[in-house]
Amino acid sequence: MVPVEVGVGSKRRDLFIEEDAEVNQRLHLDLLDEAQTNSELKLAAYQQRIARYFNKRVKSVPFKVGDLVLRKVMPNTKIAQHEVLGAIWEGPYKVKAILWKGTYRLEDLDGKLIPRAWNAEHLRKYYQ
Repeated sequence: MVPVEVGVGSKRRDLFIEEDAEVNQRLHLDLLDEAQTNSELKLAAYQQRIARYFNKRVKSVPFKVGDLVLRKVMPNTKIAQHEVLGAIWEGPYKVKAILWKGTYRLEDLDGKLIPRAWNAEHLRKYYQ
């Protein structure tokens, strides 16, 4: 016995023309570059909107050379015995140099240079 799906035709199968399918396929392949260009333009516009949104809300923290700052305690520098109740910020440190926007070289109050550069995200202004 033949299943009903095989015996009964569909409009799509009955009206299918091989030559038209090939022409339509070539037409879609010709328009593929245009569709790709349009999607790239949409992606670039989206990225610009996201960057504009982010830049409106970001707050830069400009420090000057000589400012006193506190440095965030990182997990690898945290003292294990203090556990949860340990200090979150350590310092004060002095800003020795500005490497580029948002990145600073620090030194302690004795003039000893801190080994690596620090991002402004991990620094806080120190008020005496």
